[in-house]
Amino acid sequence: MMFSFTLYKREMKKSILTLVIFGALMTLYVSVIIGMFDPALMGSLDEWADIMPELMAAVGMSAGATTLIGFMSSYLYGFILLVIPMVFTILRANALVAKYVDSGAMVALTAAPVKRGAIAFTQMKALVTGIIALVAYAATVELICASKFPGELVVGDLLVLNLGLLCLQLFIGGICFFASCLFNETKHSIAVGAGVPALMFILKMLSNTGEAAKKAKYFTFFTLFNPDGIIAGKASAIAGMIALFAGACALFIAAVTVFSKKDLHI
Repeated sequence: MMFSFTLYKREMKKSILTLVIFGALMTLYVSVIIGMFDPALMGSLDEWADIMPELMAAVGMSAGATTLIGFMSSYLYGFILLVIPMVFTILRANALVAKYVDSGAMVALTAAPVKRGAIAFTQMKALVTGIIALVAYAATVELICASKFPGELVVGDLLVLNLGLLCLQLFIGGICFFASCLFNETKHSIAVGAGVPALMFILKMLSNTGEAAKKAKYFTFFTLFNPDGIIAGKASAIAGMIALFAGACALFIAAVTVFSKKDLHI
């Protein structure tokens, strides 16, 4: 597959401001939450879970964490580190293809001596690079903040956990990028690219609120990302990571193929 480095470099420059904004948000939340870790105060946090069990469960926060990695899993990987990269992905995926087509700017790209498939592949790489950069940055901030608690964190567990997060975010990126390549209008790209992940996340939140809605977990891909299971090395959690990565690859391949063959009407 051909690749346009000039286009890739331009798109990465466009991504810088967005990456900085979302990186700053993650820095704020990650540093504050990890800074709250104190085994002596776990009981106080658990009391909040007892007072508002459904609300805390809905955003993936659970009581009973006694280790730093368990605390991070409960308070970061159920909501914050899922939503922030997801919003970045939705915005960038739409801007990389559908927005060009909708505005007519795709004419300039297709007029260049670069095949359509190469354009889609280049834009895909720009999106994937941004996702990897955000997840890697989150892991770096976590390691820096966790250094305040020497001996409390097993670095290998954190890295594997973030690898699982990366697989999830790449899968979301695949959905968003496929929608961007499939539709010629931004409104349709956003409706599907943002709508599907948002709906899946709402189902995830519902599945955590109680037995009545527990079956909702079978209808959302977020169930494949199991932070506690990944930390524990459970086979089912590792299989979920692999499934998400395989699904991401399939969606990106389908997106490039669709864009290469569709009628752009330009």
